[in-house]
Amino acid sequence: MATLTYLQAISSALRDELRSDERVLMMGEDIGVFGGAFKVTDGFFEEFGPDRVMDTPLAESAIIGTAIGAAVVGMRPVCEMQFSDFISCGFDQLVNVAGKMHYRQGLAVPITVRLPSGGGFSGGPFHSQNPEGWFMHSPGIKVVAPSTPEDAKGLLHAAIHDPNPVCFMEHKHLYRRVKGEVPEGVFETPFTARVARAGSDLVVIAYGAMVHVALEATDALDGASVEVLDLRSLVPLDEEAILDSVARCSKVVILDEANSTCAAGAQVAALIAERGFEHLDGPVVRVATPDVPIPFSPPLEQAVLPSVDRVREACRELLAY
Repeated sequence: MATLTYLQAISSALRDELRSDERVLMMGEDIGVFGGAFKVTDGFFEEFGPDRVMDTPLAESAIIGTAIGAAVVGMRPVCEMQFSDFISCGFDQLVNVAGKMHYRQGLAVPITVRLPSGGGFSGGPFHSQNPEGWFMHSPGIKVVAPSTPEDAKGLLHAAIHDPNPVCFMEHKHLYRRVKGEVPEGVFETPFTARVARAGSDLVVIAYGAMVHVALEATDALDGASVEVLDLRSLVPLDEEAILDSVARCSKVVILDEANSTCAAGAQVAALIAERGFEHLDGPVVRVATPDVPIPFSPPLEQAVLPSVDRVREACRELLAY
């Protein structure tokens, strides 16, 4: 075991894969000589060379399209979008080609698309989005969103080994703020939910950076026993784990950093309404970002993103329902 930051865990997984499997290669903007915008791939170019760590033009459609071509002939490409927001420029290749290739031609497309996402650093409307909902709505694409260094490494290994396209949502705000014990070597974390804290009075369902907000907001909350369920995977969604928490706790708060309309939290709420309604002892409460672009201004950004205080207030109101 080693103590790693979230960023170091991702870097470790990538290095392990490049060392252990010659089919793995990386491509993205500034990931080679510069070592990546966030230094995730620092030193990779020197160790693995330009044929395996490829600096690309500023052309997300070309990055993903090239990766698809490499994948269908047996490679396992890992693409980095410098910011998750830029995936919109490669949307057609990912959604209409990679996502449908198995259905149309029976071909596996084992590509992993790394998407540094989320706000909290005053990046403004073009560098702070949480676009996971776009891909949850696109059949053929898996979506994972780790909250801890151990899960970041294990889920990235699992994503690279998976025969399907996987969107790997890595939250920028966690890169250097979260540390944890991480097993060494290659290991896979399943695309299932985990109970981050067990409880019985209320459950907060979250993923990514919002798991830490949920844990802080509900720590010693008026003596209540509050469970926190970390989804980890959005596609596939661990429906049984969600319903199990609902049955055990009866009151549910869903926490989502993405803007609320058609977000991951909306799908979770729909699942609970359809299959868990009889276990509820109050309305399903959602805490999410309003449907606005993320502001540049730090005070305005903090005003729109879900906060510890907002989550705590929502939990208290629901506990008193």
